[in-house]
Amino acid sequence: MLGCFFILYLSERKNVGNFFSSQHTNNWAVLVCTSRFWFNYRHVANTLFLTECICCCSHIVLMLADDMACNHRNPKPATVFSHKNMELNVYGDDVEVDYRGYEVTVENFLRVLTGRLPPSTPRSKRLLSDDRSNILIYLTGHGGNGFLKFQDSEEISNVELADAFEQMWQKRRYNELLFIIDTCQGASMYERFYSPNLMALASSQVGEDSLSHQPDLAIGVHLMDRYTFYLLEFLEDIHPASKTNMNDLFKVCPKSQCVSTPGHRTDLFLRDPGSVLITDFFGSVRKVEITTDAINLTEPIDAVSEEQEKVQYSYTDQLPVSEIIHQKPKQKDWHPPDGFILGLWTLILLVFFRAYGIKHLKHIF
Repeated sequence: MLGCFFILYLSERKNVGNFFSSQHTNNWAVLVCTSRFWFNYRHVANTLFLTECICCCSHIVLMLADDMACNHRNPKPATVFSHKNMELNVYGDDVEVDYRGYEVTVENFLRVLTGRLPPSTPRSKRLLSDDRSNILIYLTGHGGNGFLKFQDSEEISNVELADAFEQMWQKRRYNELLFIIDTCQGASMYERFYSPNLMALASSQVGEDSLSHQPDLAIGVHLMDRYTFYLLEFLEDIHPASKTNMNDLFKVCPKSQCVSTPGHRTDLFLRDPGSVLITDFFGSVRKVEITTDAINLTEPIDAVSEEQEKVQYSYTDQLPVSEIIHQKPKQKDWHPPDGFILGLWTLILLVFFRAYGIKHLKHIF
């Protein structure tokens, strides 16, 4: 497992130019499970297990479309397992789900990426990245050629995703971006990318299915997907000082293991993938320079006045109570009550029996 670590640079002024040679000072991650329902248990486990391999815990935006831990079919409530025989619970006490259930939509996902969120959105639900941020974006769910489904009700296309990444680049919201997707025909999702400094990996090529892994008889479903399982198995061996690079990551889960053919795209990335460390995206980097020089504040800090501290808040009902009380149902929304049709047919038959008897019943049907 990766642990949060700090890299300390001791340098003189002549080496200041090389101080930010890696071009990033912080790490962020957006991890998204787009599937609902119990039979998609593995997609939630995929996402939760990945949070265990990322050390920038406070810089993770976690989106889970369903709450498997509290599902009534779960034989062990408040747990989600990613290995057979329930060996590893990935739904620990430190898991913070930022978007859950019906909050996981295409709109909210795109708003998180582009930063176009309402002012009332808390910081924990925001991607507070900048032009020095290395961002990992992971998606898992059901998809097809050029799209990924969200909760079986909507989908995001590869064009929409590519445009969102371009907005991020134009708004200086990332330095380098690593995109990983585990879904059927996953490589189709990065075909339309055109923004710089972007690297992408997928679990399957166009026309291929991404298969599940590790069926569990006690739970009755598969626990993980094949590509994510072998990806995380690879990441578990990475330590803070590891020199493993992206070329090693590309070799994870060959076709003999995944059955599908994983793909990757590096033509938009400015650096050689062989020089990009795994810890550039899966580690938390803090660069520190120690100096003995005194730092003088050129401008004094203005004290906050009492009037500025008093902030007036006002609240507005989304729908006034008076409208709720006097609201009448629309005619098109009316439908017969339960049993109305059945009762109507029963009445017709009784009237017919009294008038004609059972011998004429054949004239009705």
